[in-house]
Amino acid sequence: MGIATLLGYVLLVLLIVGTILVILSDDDGDSGRKVAWIIVVVLIPVVGIFAYIIFGLNPRLNSRYYEYSRRFHEAFYGLSDHKSYRTLFGEENREKIREGYRELSVLLSNSNGTTVTDNNNVEIITSGKRKFEALVNDLENARDHIHMEYFYFRKDNGSRKIKEILMRKAREGVKVRFIHENIANIDISPRYYAEMKKAGVEVVKFTRPRFNLLRFSAMLNYRDHRKIVVIDGKIGYTGGMNIGDDYFLKWRDTHMRITGNAVYALQYSFLYSFCTSGGKIPSTFHEFFPELDPAQRGCELVQIVPDQPVNRWPILHMGAVWTVQHSSRYVYIQTPYFVPPEPLLQALKSTALKGADVRIMLPKEPDLGFMYYANKAYYKECLEAGIRIYEKNGSFIHSKTIVSDDYLSVIGSANMDYRSLVLNYEINAYIFNEDTAVRNRKIFHDDLRECDEICLDTWLRRPWYMKLAQAVVRLFAPLL
Repeated sequence: MGIATLLGYVLLVLLIVGTILVILSDDDGDSGRKVAWIIVVVLIPVVGIFAYIIFGLNPRLNSRYYEYSRRFHEAFYGLSDHKSYRTLFGEENREKIREGYRELSVLLSNSNGTTVTDNNNVEIITSGKRKFEALVNDLENARDHIHMEYFYFRKDNGSRKIKEILMRKAREGVKVRFIHENIANIDISPRYYAEMKKAGVEVVKFTRPRFNLLRFSAMLNYRDHRKIVVIDGKIGYTGGMNIGDDYFLKWRDTHMRITGNAVYALQYSFLYSFCTSGGKIPSTFHEFFPELDPAQRGCELVQIVPDQPVNRWPILHMGAVWTVQHSSRYVYIQTPYFVPPEPLLQALKSTALKGADVRIMLPKEPDLGFMYYANKAYYKECLEAGIRIYEKNGSFIHSKTIVSDDYLSVIGSANMDYRSLVLNYEINAYIFNEDTAVRNRKIFHDDLRECDEICLDTWLRRPWYMKLAQAVVRLFAPLL
């Protein structure tokens, strides 16, 4: 063995050891994720080390990621009016929440500080056709501005219709600001967005390449999975549906049309994304928070909770764990991807073991091939704990919802997996309202008509090769 070869082996060993030490020193608390990364680095060192640098670094612990967030918050504080600031960050509405849930509202405020809002009217949308028709109508009636932020914005018929409306409204003088996720839409030609810019739409890429390694890692790994529309500061949309014909015509998903003070929180979240992605803001934020029409207000308490990897705490994960743990009667969950971080998995099992009715609904056939085995990797221990699992037939279910004890509903963009709950830029709405929860419970029961329940006895008799595939996928599940 030559000196050069020996030095190469020594360098590789040092890199492996160094990378393992970095992985172990990451205090995000997920030991399963650390073990998975160590296995990857040891088994395929060169690829594994590179993959960890790109996909494994934890930005929550890196001060560089805080700087542009801090600048936005300082600018907003200096340029917003007292009324909008109080609506977003005041605490007086917290007393309106049922007593046992007030601590959850405090917890959720520890992400970006936005609080629970009152006087909201929430329409729960479970039909893509309804979302498309309502959104088109509201866009057509926009008078001042349209703000839109989506993970996917496709090139199919429905998407082109929305795009044409945005361009026409911009030509009419409506200020249209549009954020698209760069990596998720990498197959979309720049000409698609150039047409929008030419019409006057202010288009911003959420993530942009940087030569700095940490920023390049963030571009590839930390994705803008949010779905937000704000029209004239008075109407908001958020939930699970992207812009595309799969969502409008084929899939079963859940979205919301919101009027009331929660629109302020959606607006705030959009402006954060827009400004920190390079978009320019006017001299004041006041124009984005108009006086809301009393006729559009309702009685629902809504807390909009955006999460992003620049936050110190993975607040959506913590909120999900709290919600499950504090469910005394029932908690029903719909998610297309079920790869829960360990604290959430333990919360689900302990809640079922204490006697609550815990049910999880997933698609029978996921849209991503590898998720077929990943979703099922957790079935056995969930079923053994008494959790009831349902697989939906027919149209793919893309809903991300939780409903608990006829009071709390959660609807948003976050899946039940590590990527959504820890890595991505996501946004969920927590709704504290009895009628809304009963409505969501009914939606869940209606969907059960198209589901097959998975029984433990049957599941234990599945073929050996499925057990093996699920065991292998489970090993690497924290990396998905």
